[in-house]
Amino acid sequence: MIDLSTNYLGLKLRNPIIVASSGLSNSIEKIKKLEENGAAAIVLKSLFEEQIHAESAHNISKDVTYGSEVNDYISGYIKDNSLGNYLKQIKDAKKAVDIPIIASINCIDNNQWTEWAKKIEEAGADALEINISVLPSDHNRSAADAEKIIFDVIESVRASVKLPLAIKISSYSASLANLVKTISWTRNVDGIVLFNRFYNPDIDIENMKIVSSHVFSTPADNINTLRWVSILSNIIDENVDIVATTGIHDGQTVIKQLLAGATAVQVASVIYQKGPESILAMQRVIEDWMERHNYKSISQFKGKLAFDKDKNTIAFERIQFMKHFGGIE
Repeated sequence: MIDLSTNYLGLKLRNPIIVASSGLSNSIEKIKKLEENGAAAIVLKSLFEEQIHAESAHNISKDVTYGSEVNDYISGYIKDNSLGNYLKQIKDAKKAVDIPIIASINCIDNNQWTEWAKKIEEAGADALEINISVLPSDHNRSAADAEKIIFDVIESVRASVKLPLAIKISSYSASLANLVKTISWTRNVDGIVLFNRFYNPDIDIENMKIVSSHVFSTPADNINTLRWVSILSNIIDENVDIVATTGIHDGQTVIKQLLAGATAVQVASVIYQKGPESILAMQRVIEDWMERHNYKSISQFKGKLAFDKDKNTIAFERIQFMKHFGGIE
């Protein structure tokens, strides 16, 4: 009997496939459909700090003549209403499905998230994923300042809740391995999700305007994550789980990420493109592969091909194109 179960954030998952935070998880009907098709856990669509700030600023700008008291009321109402709707979704989702419901907040600083994290915990979420978006585009902000934001948010939220915590970060870092290792050693997080995928801009050269680039990931996008899952899985605290995301479109890629050391994966684009049934299709591929290779459980092969300096496994560390990969000089 093939056992696909895994443990993530202290939660027992029936398989390693988690639905990532996205519009796929913004309604109870969608969440129930995902569970029916094999999703092991759901990360709810994020509560975005930037979006709330932008909405508050937009509404305040229309009523500037009312003064600061009214502006404060408008801002507070929008924030409370956004959070209230989110808390209701958590409660409704917990009633509707049996799989873990992971809340998600998208932070740009550590303002107010301590209070909001408490309310998310009280609403019954099984865990909390903190998505910290710090692009290295501010030329006045040093690398140390950018990393301090991450540690400040983690520390504030960890001090306020007992929920299992995961942090979702980007690959933008001058010393990514050191950053992730240090985060894990703080013991303030239980999991690290690699990586946050930013929606990038493009340029419409005929209409001379900025437009959105490709919204969905492609299978090729998983390679960067695969490299870093392998490199990081053996250097972080053993009690901290790694979850791989971005570019995971099939069961073969799930297997690769598990072999590299991931505990689980998060998927979204493939579900948008092929429907919830793609989750079951991935599971069948994993089961078939495990049966052919005589594995009864994921624990028997998880991390089997992770980076290991003692074994001189340098393939995941090499950056430049070389004969080893390309077959050419």
